[in-house]
Amino acid sequence: MPLETTAESPVPVRTVLRLVGEWVSRLGRVWVEGQIAELNRRGSTVFLTLRDPVAAVSARVVCTRAVYEANDPAPAEGARVVIWARPDFNVARGSFSLTALEIRAVGMGELLARMERLRRSLAAEGLFAAERKRPLPFLPGVVGLICGRDSAAERDVLDNAARRWPAVRFRVEQVAVQGAYAVAEIVEALRELDADPAVDVIIVARGGGSVEDLLAFSDEALIRAVAACRTPVVSAIGHEQDSPILDHVADVRASTPTDAARRVVPDVAEQLALIGQLRTRARRCLAGRLDREMSWLSAIRSRPVLASPVREVERQQELVTALTQRARRCLSAGLDRASDDVSHVRARLIALSPAATLRRGYAIVQRGDSSVVRSAAEVAPDEALTVRFADDQLAVTAARPPRAETPGAGASTGPAS
Repeated sequence: MPLETTAESPVPVRTVLRLVGEWVSRLGRVWVEGQIAELNRRGSTVFLTLRDPVAAVSARVVCTRAVYEANDPAPAEGARVVIWARPDFNVARGSFSLTALEIRAVGMGELLARMERLRRSLAAEGLFAAERKRPLPFLPGVVGLICGRDSAAERDVLDNAARRWPAVRFRVEQVAVQGAYAVAEIVEALRELDADPAVDVIIVARGGGSVEDLLAFSDEALIRAVAACRTPVVSAIGHEQDSPILDHVADVRASTPTDAARRVVPDVAEQLALIGQLRTRARRCLAGRLDREMSWLSAIRSRPVLASPVREVERQQELVTALTQRARRCLSAGLDRASDDVSHVRARLIALSPAATLRRGYAIVQRGDSSVVRSAAEVAPDEALTVRFADDQLAVTAARPPRAETPGAGASTGPAS
């Protein structure tokens, strides 16, 4: 239960420390992981300073020499260990410590197994997905560089980038790249560069080293900070064979710091050569197009219709004249045939006309209604008749009934008055 105190009824320091000691003792024995920052041996007692691998906090550990030397070899400063300890609080001094009952060194296999479990967990969250990765800008205005203090990785990046593009600008953040403070400093530098709107790309660079030296670049806090960045991040950690988890979450993975400079900054000589090649290619394409158009124009101009326009008019005129003459010949032949037909018809009409018969001495006898008298029996006495000759006619009156005579085709030879 909470301690009830007031300004009028305070409790002494010893009471507070005693209560804190009681609360700490309730924690029981725990397994604690950390890195040995300091190591002192005093007789049969060994004093350790156990530092958290991520946060800048530490705890004092006390153990017997037998517990410490139970490992062969015994862990040295900088080693990562797991300690089975009992929390203790010294009321007299007001200090907290851990009494180690067992110390186990964290081997390389255990570290690699933990990294693999973390890698699978982050991959399941989608932090390594290809669709999350952003392309690098062609020519960044400012390149952010996170590297060690006065490190060879910094010189490699700056020198190679300057040779490729002398006008490139860098904002360098020098941090610890291994040890207890590495993760916190790298994350802080990463956030500062990501918040700077002038920085277009961030390079995290470090030279080669052992797996323990590169552990900071597989820390979960750093990985999540890189995944949360809005600015593209390039990972250039170690050498080609090194593969911290940072390589998987970064937008681009460079095999070395030199490779990072090559990927981030274009080569001005290569770009000038490319521009020259493109200019030459464009000139060839344009010259080829002009040559094709000139050939087409020459072919068009060589055609008769453009080479001699009057000749085409004359040809059309000759064609019109020929058609006119042909039409005239056709019309003349048609008229001649029609004239011959008319002449033939006229001759036939003349040959078949009764007038020709009348000119040979025949006559036609007609009644008053112009009907032809074909026999004498058809004529009544005193009937007025008309005798028609080839050139004129004569009106007569029948004197007697007609007598039977040799039949004549409409002719009358009997007496008439």
